[in-house]
Amino acid sequence: MQSVTVDLEVASTMELVNALSVIATELASREAPESAAACLELTETLVAASDMQESALAGFIGRVDACGEQARWGYPSTQAWLRSRLGMRDNRVKERLVLARQRHRLPEVCVQLASGDLSYGYAVTVADSVSRLDDTDCAEAEATLLGFVDQGFSAGKVAAFGRRIRDLIADRDDSEDAPDEDTKRGYDKSWLTTTRSLDGGRYVKGWLNPEDAAIWDGTLAPLAKPARPDDRRDLPERTAAALSSVLSGGHKASKVTVICDLETLTGGNAPARLTDGTPIPAAQARRIALAAGVSPLLLGRGNTPLYLGYRERFASAAQRQVLETLYSSCAVRGCEVPGTLCEVDHVHGWALGNSPTDIDQLALTCGWHNRFKHTNPDQIQITKDHDGRYVYRLLPPADARGTRGAGPPGSIGPPDNPALDWAA
Repeated sequence: MQSVTVDLEVASTMELVNALSVIATELASREAPESAAACLELTETLVAASDMQESALAGFIGRVDACGEQARWGYPSTQAWLRSRLGMRDNRVKERLVLARQRHRLPEVCVQLASGDLSYGYAVTVADSVSRLDDTDCAEAEATLLGFVDQGFSAGKVAAFGRRIRDLIADRDDSEDAPDEDTKRGYDKSWLTTTRSLDGGRYVKGWLNPEDAAIWDGTLAPLAKPARPDDRRDLPERTAAALSSVLSGGHKASKVTVICDLETLTGGNAPARLTDGTPIPAAQARRIALAAGVSPLLLGRGNTPLYLGYRERFASAAQRQVLETLYSSCAVRGCEVPGTLCEVDHVHGWALGNSPTDIDQLALTCGWHNRFKHTNPDQIQITKDHDGRYVYRLLPPADARGTRGAGPPGSIGPPDNPALDWAA
């Protein structure tokens, strides 16, 4: 058991955080008391303390975000840093970023959160509600929403009041046809979000600006008409079929890579997989093969020209297909950009003449990390995994190595070998 002695009046912020880390480590190692009543009281006290810590955390994240410090450490955005380095889920990342970015416009929320008079849930709700308001409306909305909190309304109710305030402001500004919350991302920019389902499908949600909507209607509307009098598909089903037809180029073959053994294609039960690792049943793989051309993918020398040496600067289409099979995402550990959206990277730098355009000297990296690797080669440590794929690990900036916090998540001090142990 470690002992902690801190003079609160003179201790630095770093000393306070270090002391808190030691206390949290000790607390986490203890069993919960037998008394349920004691556990209830302890839970309420600990949550209140955690909410006050969120106030400090919002300040730290806000400073990192405003200064772009995460980029020096190899992360393209604050979101990527929080997800990869700290293991936060997307919802938690969104909450903390909203609070960090809005806190300078919410003085009363910050005071009450730091003093323990306002919970983190309420603070995030208010911050999210005012994030799309101008400064004048923000100040009035803050006072109104905190008034609802004082009246005992739940965070969900306060969020509903926040949406109502935005609607009233839209009406006041003569924008009765204002888009809903999702479309408020901006009339100028269309957007789409997609989420993979457990069975390999994909949910799609988004909004198109008027120009893109006109293209959508002009392209899909003719294709979404009933194919024949007995076509019983509803409009959403016909629209999905029309979109699939357009994406596949009509009668042109679209490229879908399915990885499987020959035995699977000839009747075996071993599952196949897509390039992102999603498993698909053997029967489904065979159905895909029946409706598509099948070509072998040679992971080595052979009929497919995978070894181009120094004659060619850019990877061939065949090499690209192999790499997308090997790399479901960016080679940088923790980066979630899909391999299909990545760039081909010469592992040892083609421009320096150290890496030929050969399949075993190539990897896939997202555009941001490809440029980061070129400009900060000393912050990338390259190894190979047991399957022969290259793994890029981010290293701290040179001026931060050997300092507290440079080690992997959960470490108390720097790792013994930062080049091996520090990972995104």
